[in-house]
Amino acid sequence: MELSVVVPTLNSRDQLAASLDALAAAAPDAEVIVVNGPSADGTTGMVRDRDDVDVLVEVSARTLNVARNAGIEVASGDAVAFVGQDLLVEETWRDAVVEGLAEADAVTGPTHRTLRAGMTTETPEHRRIRDREVTYFSGGNVAFRSETLTKLDGFDEYLETGGARDAAHRLAGLGGTVSWQADACVRREYETEADGGTDRRDLYWKYRALAYRLAKNYGLRPTTVRRTISHAGSDAYAAARDVARGEATPTGWVGNGRDVVVGISMGASDGLVARARDRSITRNPHGVSKRADRAVARYDWR
Repeated sequence: MELSVVVPTLNSRDQLAASLDALAAAAPDAEVIVVNGPSADGTTGMVRDRDDVDVLVEVSARTLNVARNAGIEVASGDAVAFVGQDLLVEETWRDAVVEGLAEADAVTGPTHRTLRAGMTTETPEHRRIRDREVTYFSGGNVAFRSETLTKLDGFDEYLETGGARDAAHRLAGLGGTVSWQADACVRREYETEADGGTDRRDLYWKYRALAYRLAKNYGLRPTTVRRTISHAGSDAYAAARDVARGEATPTGWVGNGRDVVVGISMGASDGLVARARDRSITRNPHGVSKRADRAVARYDWR
């Protein structure tokens, strides 16, 4: 199996270099594609000086899903993997990816996070929504058969966050399968508790993306409404506890609540529009096939 690996990046030259080093060691025969957003830290020069990158695509958009789709456009492998710029693939990663794709449409694995107090990992995440059994995957550690990505038409470029979860819903809608391979693992080093923080814009887009993908993939049904309200209620309760402990202000709590409500309203409305625009099972009106102007420049050394 010929494997292409797409690594989207934006202003993370040093982390990207470490990720590429790990890829060169674990998957030396893979086609490596770096998709660089409008970085201003010398990323382009660093990549061009390497001899283990096959294609460098420069894009003007800062949206991760645009970068992913730009990588799909130039990938030539039978399988296409996506690896985060801040993640290091382990030595077992490539063989596990190939093994998983022999039996499924997509394969994913855990992310090991190195913390000050030790290391954490992940387990598979499944949800049943209506008649679909959805298996989620990390957008920074997932591989697809090329024909599967064609059916999905890549990722939905409307989304600033949650593109991988949207793809998981759509893959389940296509009847596709996801293989969880413990050895298809990646590593993130020295993560701090602050890395998990959520600012107001993140909260706004979290709920805009959630409402959008549920409305787009399932419509405004009681189960999707309940799921959205449940998520919002949990976050509101956690924020209220922070206010009670003096770790947040009531004004901030109200502001966050307003962002959640606006995000849900806009996401649900846009999701219903997207559902009407693409009535096919692909449910992707903002996919790879919908535009051809992603790349500003392309350096192809194949």
